[in-house]
Amino acid sequence: MRTTRIGSGAGFAGDRFEPAEVLVRQAGLADLVLECLAERTIALGQQRRLADPEAGYDPRLLARFRRLLPPAAEHGVRVLTNMGAANPLAAGRATAALLGELGLDRTVAVVTGDDVLDRIDPRTPALEDGVPLADHGELVSANAYLGADAITPALGADVVLTGRVADPSLFLAPLADRLGWDLADPHPAAAGTLVGHLLECAGQLTGGYFADPGRKEVPGLADLGFPFADVGADGSAVFGKPDGTGGVVSRATVREQLLYEISDPTAYLTPDVELDLREVTVRETGPDRVAVRGAIGRTRPRQLKVSVGYRAGFRAEAEISYEGPNARERAGLAGEIVTARLPVPPRVQLSTSDTESRLRVAALTPDRETAEVLCHEVEALYTNGPAGGGGVRTSTTEVIGIVSALLDRERIEPAVTTFRPVR
Repeated sequence: MRTTRIGSGAGFAGDRFEPAEVLVRQAGLADLVLECLAERTIALGQQRRLADPEAGYDPRLLARFRRLLPPAAEHGVRVLTNMGAANPLAAGRATAALLGELGLDRTVAVVTGDDVLDRIDPRTPALEDGVPLADHGELVSANAYLGADAITPALGADVVLTGRVADPSLFLAPLADRLGWDLADPHPAAAGTLVGHLLECAGQLTGGYFADPGRKEVPGLADLGFPFADVGADGSAVFGKPDGTGGVVSRATVREQLLYEISDPTAYLTPDVELDLREVTVRETGPDRVAVRGAIGRTRPRQLKVSVGYRAGFRAEAEISYEGPNARERAGLAGEIVTARLPVPPRVQLSTSDTESRLRVAALTPDRETAEVLCHEVEALYTNGPAGGGGVRTSTTEVIGIVSALLDRERIEPAVTTFRPVR
């Protein structure tokens, strides 16, 4: 039976670099997927793009690619990732420049069309609370979750960059390409989506999120290996990890990941399919080898989920310490003073050890000026509050809130742009 091997080289933007390199060099992959985009990540990317038109993609993209693309070229591994984030075209240009610098004759394809800020109706009710989107605050981003059908036109390239796509779709697209699946058929779409769901968090499948000392032991976490799957044309899959790496792939780790972020196992919705997990079987076939099959698919939804970012205010945080006799009482009094002087009710926390009490004051404020007042009030405790305050730290950051909405599939227009190395 025709099979292909696909690996997962990152489960979030802050993931380690080395496990992906091990997969590319040792695992005999056809495709490697790097899933690096969370809902809030793309909203923050939009903020960076507003300040700089060439920013907004994953800040670690070039560092990750600098290490990964040379071995990927050497071993003929196609790389797919959503590190384009809020600015996939800029990510494509930066990657083309890097390929030129590295002397690699590889092509880059960029998938766009997920940015729907210009066509989302601000009166649309948010899925979370039914309140119109505009009532949450100024909208700064709206990104639709594209599906595998938006990615497949890009698969002639060696490196595929996207913005917001559904995480399993990053895996389903290359599987359909390698195995000749028709994405309009819900059965292979369900099988590939199941594989993508199990792989999308990388080290979680090999024990990283499973480990719990004394209850669920996982060996070699310092050198955790990332997973791959051998996927057959019939949709069956065997999951494993490279020999000699840490972690474990077992029936337990796979079953735990199977239910990760699944609110309804009878109807897990993606842009590609409605996935039913009730007939899925998980069976160990050898050391670090687990076979999975049994996904059931139904027709894909008519509407796509859109992640909408809005300006939610400013978060102010400030801390101060008190040491020595009566330190806890002095820190408590400091909290009372700050609370009495602030225009907004703060959250006050007090942590105490044998030698020190640390006061933390935080609040979500409607504007930066109010946030800075909170920080100033804590700093002023140096001479206006209880005796012996020290070690003040303050920070003010804008908060981007996230809500969700639905948009008709027909209103979204994916496109692909190809780049060659820039020399």
